[in-house]
Amino acid sequence: MSPSAKSENREIPFWLLAAILGATIVFWFLVADEGYQTIFTALSRGLTTTLYVTIVAFTLSVLLATVVVLARISPSRVLREVATFYIEIVRGIPMLVLLFYIAFVGAPWFVDAFNWAMAPLIEAGLFGKMTVRGFDFTWRAIIALTISYSAFIAEIFRAGIQAVDRGQVEAAKALGLSSWHTFRFIVAPQAFRLILPPMGNELIAMIKDSALVSVLGVQDITQLGKVYSASTFKFFETYNVVAFLYLVMTISLTLVVRWLERHMGRSLGQSGRAKH
Repeated sequence: MSPSAKSENREIPFWLLAAILGATIVFWFLVADEGYQTIFTALSRGLTTTLYVTIVAFTLSVLLATVVVLARISPSRVLREVATFYIEIVRGIPMLVLLFYIAFVGAPWFVDAFNWAMAPLIEAGLFGKMTVRGFDFTWRAIIALTISYSAFIAEIFRAGIQAVDRGQVEAAKALGLSSWHTFRFIVAPQAFRLILPPMGNELIAMIKDSALVSVLGVQDITQLGKVYSASTFKFFETYNVVAFLYLVMTISLTLVVRWLERHMGRSLGQSGRAKH
């Protein structure tokens, strides 16, 4: 490790100290002030919903992005064009607009398509007829987040895969490795190190964008904060707690991603020295 890199590791992260100081002050109010305790208790129920929406939507986004990027880098021009069309269209639509579109346009279409496809089984009494009201708004929000973020994540995957030196892929093929083994042992490990920081950023962004689901009435942190502040007029205290909860999640995740980056960087450096 170079002296400059070592000095950077020794630097005191003042931004983190300031964030910890602010969190400590808010935490002290949560412990000492009965009003803040009441607000925290009222909003903590939404924490589970926020985490559930984020984790499920991010997992589905990664799976969908994997399918899209495989089509994006496919030898077939038709698949490449379809994947590119999907990515460019979805990335051009604001998250809130897509959320409304999926919730109030896509959901009714899906219900109609489901009832049409299952009509024989519904008539036979094997399935109940699906209704728009029965389509949970939480899942409408998850689907919207999944579609939106899958387009961005697919481009991250593509950039990471194509950043791997083509010569290494050709060398692996020359040694007789199959396409799968080449991807698994040569491309994927290097691409993962490249995509880890932007993937961490996407997860942090999704945690924050999950607040948009409150416009559908989903009982997340933001929605509960909005309802509580409107009924008590304690806007300052309520949104202090809302901001505190989001900051705890996002800053904790930021630190985890940075630790992983440093850990993987050290592992890469040690493996490189071992080869020499």
